[in-house]
Amino acid sequence: MAATATATATATLPVAPVMKEEIPASQLWNSNRTRTTRGKADELYLGYERWLPAAPKVKKPRSIYNAASLAYLGDGIYELYARRHFLFPPKSIDVYNERVMAIVRCEAQDALLKKLMNEDYLTEEERDILRWGKNIASGKTRTKKRAGMQVYSRASSLETLIGFLYLTDVKRLEDLMRRLGFSAGAPPPDHIMEEVGSQRPE
Repeated sequence: MAATATATATATLPVAPVMKEEIPASQLWNSNRTRTTRGKADELYLGYERWLPAAPKVKKPRSIYNAASLAYLGDGIYELYARRHFLFPPKSIDVYNERVMAIVRCEAQDALLKKLMNEDYLTEEERDILRWGKNIASGKTRTKKRAGMQVYSRASSLETLIGFLYLTDVKRLEDLMRRLGFSAGAPPPDHIMEEVGSQRPE
């Protein structure tokens, strides 16, 4: 009887999952992040095609959110790209903060938006989102005073567009951010600040 019970208990035990061998982070950094499939290059980050958290499914963000809400979201997404960009090669926390702070300032965002506009890269819908986001009212008087109302408004419009694309088209967002220079395989990070002509904070 005991033998039968033991056999039954053993038979019902779940099969242990086969664990894949973990890859050290250093190996991921040094691995080839670009693979070619049928002549097309797929950008990978740490071996994965997707690195942003999945966005909620929203078909028409403008019917649900106002421009300020999308700019608030876009601000966080933009900073996430900036932090990822400057993460490698490894630096001290102070250097990370210095570089990220320089590129998330509205003056830098304004310069990057001008770069996009000069290249005639944006679609008509995206330009419409920029116009919508440009009219955001905000109480950030210190930032407005430092950079000026026009610079602040243009920076807000870029954040609005980033928030909109995050909710509607992540691939387009990734392409836009790569065009601005935020990419795992981009040239040395300092090139962004050189392009926009922004000065690092004192």
